[in-house]
Amino acid sequence: MDTTATHFTLALLAVLTLTLPYGVPARNQGNYYGKPIGTLTEFAHGIRGTAYAVDESTIFIKGFSYDGTGPDAFFWVGNTQRPSPEGFIVPYPEDFKGRDPPVLKAFKEQDVILRLPLGKRLRDIKWLSVWCRRFTVDFGNVFIPQNLEVPKPRVLPEFKRLAHGLRSGNISVLDAKTFYIPNLHYDGAGPDAYFWVGNGTEPSPLGIKVPNEVGSLDPLRGYQGEDIEIQLPGNLTVYDIDWLAVWCVQYRHNFGHVLIPKDLDVPPALGQTKITTSSTTPDPRGSPDPDDIASNCRSFLDDRLQVRWEMKGDVVQIQLAAKMREDQWMAFGLSGEQGRSTMVGGDVVVAFYDTDERVFKAEDYYMSATSQCDGTGGVCPDVRISGHDDAQLIQGDRKNGVTTVTYTRPLITNDPIHDRGIPSNGEVNVIAAIGALNSRKEANSHDIPDKTKDDIRIDFSSRNDHACTTSLFDLPTDPGVQAWEPQMITGENTFSVRIGPTGGKRGYTAITGLPSWGIAWYVNDLLIPEIFVERGQTYTFVVEGGIDPTNPAKYHPFYITDNKEGGYGQKTEDQRKKQRVFAGVGFDAEGYPYPTAAGRYCEWVHKTVDQSLKIESFNEYLSTLRLVCDEGEPAYLNWTVAPETPDLVYYQCYTHNNLGWKIHVVDMGYRSQQNGMSSAISFLTPSILLPLMTLHFFMR
Repeated sequence: MDTTATHFTLALLAVLTLTLPYGVPARNQGNYYGKPIGTLTEFAHGIRGTAYAVDESTIFIKGFSYDGTGPDAFFWVGNTQRPSPEGFIVPYPEDFKGRDPPVLKAFKEQDVILRLPLGKRLRDIKWLSVWCRRFTVDFGNVFIPQNLEVPKPRVLPEFKRLAHGLRSGNISVLDAKTFYIPNLHYDGAGPDAYFWVGNGTEPSPLGIKVPNEVGSLDPLRGYQGEDIEIQLPGNLTVYDIDWLAVWCVQYRHNFGHVLIPKDLDVPPALGQTKITTSSTTPDPRGSPDPDDIASNCRSFLDDRLQVRWEMKGDVVQIQLAAKMREDQWMAFGLSGEQGRSTMVGGDVVVAFYDTDERVFKAEDYYMSATSQCDGTGGVCPDVRISGHDDAQLIQGDRKNGVTTVTYTRPLITNDPIHDRGIPSNGEVNVIAAIGALNSRKEANSHDIPDKTKDDIRIDFSSRNDHACTTSLFDLPTDPGVQAWEPQMITGENTFSVRIGPTGGKRGYTAITGLPSWGIAWYVNDLLIPEIFVERGQTYTFVVEGGIDPTNPAKYHPFYITDNKEGGYGQKTEDQRKKQRVFAGVGFDAEGYPYPTAAGRYCEWVHKTVDQSLKIESFNEYLSTLRLVCDEGEPAYLNWTVAPETPDLVYYQCYTHNNLGWKIHVVDMGYRSQQNGMSSAISFLTPSILLPLMTLHFFMR
């Protein structure tokens, strides 16, 4: 981020923090811990602390102290008139290991979060004590006030449905920083879309990005009925914002939002809300020290995959990092043969991000053949062919198109059939690949350039074997993705004009070389076809791009211009003077323009999520879409092509840039000439046709 952007973000955070509405408590200032319960009364062992009700099942103790010398002391709650043996333990820490909760250790002014066990709630208890079971002694306690109103999560409406199939169930504010969004649907076709928060009556460019459910600030992927949780960044809380939206930063467009009420009384964000994704849940084995694996690094696959490693006793810790799509896997391991890189017989670990379960994975694979796993052979996870998964995931991350996964595997395993041993010293041949996941979230086929072919060897016991010289973040995204073949329409006088998705990296941008907004014109159910018209002829465009100007996401009047970009309605007067309009725009008595071709809204939408990267033809892609139309009537635009019309004009959207493409204007009779030439050519043999085509080329 450049300095200007950084200063702007910091300034905006300051404004958001300071512009709280009158009468709303400043609960974002770090001193709101919930509803006060009271101060612990000390009877022995230096008990200190102040208790707060975080929610109906969670207690927060601020500044808890205890000397730790009690032989059998626990946090203890019950519903008798005073602390007694008729109570039960509140385990601390909550994620203790073993069968029985540990005895309390010493605390000195530490903050403690207690979660009541067995489904108990604060209304079910009358006191909290530090209690010694062996001697039935109360070291200190606090009583729960009667009729205590505890903070509760707040249920909000669903996302407003404005664009790109965005919808959800009712959104919940779990605590002051956490949103729960159930049944989220979004087609993933917005080019620069993020979760977005800010102030005001509706979403605007003056907002802040919110990381997605895995803590990433990558543009949002598609969602198909998923339940996710997201957390506000930094010190920002729900008391600082007026709305949560899905917003396209590049085109400043709101795909849908929900307003945040000002009478919230939700639990404070003290870490009690668990976000169940791999990026926010600490691994019980701890995170690796990056310095431990930084001394060894090799690059593979034209620098698109980097492997770092460190031998640690009888295991090796490996980190894979690759520039790849979210629906791809990366693999690294031992070659099937010593002396050359061979896939068959190879023992590799396949690492990826599972978008369904929203976790990173590292899985042990054995390759008995270069075919998809059928449960008995092929490229298979060990566990599918009666083996054992010896890869142990440490952690994963994805930022700016780079997926990083760290794992360990033993040097020698107990499975000699499916695993190859790593020597404790000396070189061994290794292999690597990148490919697409199949529907089972298993390694599918890969392209020829996406696997190692050379004889590559690594000594896993080496130190400072560092040959990585390129940053993965500097590499282009999705190399080798081919554009769909451009569509053409000739010989037609009537055209249906509707909205649809741009086709990702194979569609609008790849065809036109222009940035896309995530939607584009579909003419006669083709994505931005090039249209041929004749001068002097009249053509009818049946326009279904939306008629409600109060909903910009569904308001796309159609017009024809000599401007490649379009968007006449958003241009300044000087910019309009540089653009010629041939149809679709009228002018009132004062000379102000207005669109004349705005009909009901019809949109081709994804049946599931955007499949464009997996599909090599537009016709196949169209089968993944379905047409959805609002009630109402289309608009009809009749255009008689004037003799002075240029050879090249464009059909565009009046309110937005870059939705349309080319109209080729030819002289009258072109169609009949083409039909005549086609008839003549049909009688020619290939031996005659080829020289004629060559002669025609040189005479042009």
